[in-house]
Amino acid sequence: MSTLVLALIAGAAIGTALGALGGGGSVLAVPALIYLLGFSPASATTAALIIVAATSAIALYAHARDGDVAWRTGTLFALAGIGPAFLAGTAAGRLPAAMLTGAFSVVAALAALRMLRPAGSEPAGRVRPAKAAGAGAGLGAVTGFLGVGGGFLAVPALVGVVGLRMKQAVGTSLLVISVNSLAALAARTGAGGDELRWEVIAPFAGAAILGAWDGKRLASRITGQALQRVFAFVLLAVAAVMLIDVVV
Repeated sequence: MSTLVLALIAGAAIGTALGALGGGGSVLAVPALIYLLGFSPASATTAALIIVAATSAIALYAHARDGDVAWRTGTLFALAGIGPAFLAGTAAGRLPAAMLTGAFSVVAALAALRMLRPAGSEPAGRVRPAKAAGAGAGLGAVTGFLGVGGGFLAVPALVGVVGLRMKQAVGTSLLVISVNSLAALAARTGAGGDELRWEVIAPFAGAAILGAWDGKRLASRITGQALQRVFAFVLLAVAAVMLIDVVV
């Protein structure tokens, strides 16, 4: 199968996950770029940030049009993560490839296990600014270090820590992902050293953007819990493959 076809298929799948779940697709972008398309870990994390930033911005528009974005809370959450994302993005370019891959696999596995936990009732309390800022800073560091938008962690944080309802958390996470991805990308671009294959990144991103629209429609037909469980099992499999690759 040609590189272009693989890029289109992977991009469509990742965009669908972003559109449907408000995150998660980005955590699959890095292994797809490494194992399917032959990117190095450092280049894959940078390319993933480009793809995720573009896709999340488009998906954000679709959710905002339906009134499902908490702009004030999302902005606070995102701004708190800019500094940590920038610093972690700069540091990540100096780390060994095996360390990046191993760290990524562990975070992916933890995120998958978190998704498989039974969902509690959605809180209806007040948004807590201090907790929003703290959670946003932590998410920004993960984004910069691992080259993922962080939506698979942002949605649980926005629901459980900040106090948003699930539907709002999905839309708001896309705002957070967009800002964090751009901050981390700015750090990596300034550091230099990554060889980016735009002939692969461009079709990958284009397919992901189209997939995000399909994911938004899919979310209205299938329960979020069912989508989340399928994604969690896929994520566990990916984490296992990457961890084995590091060990072996």
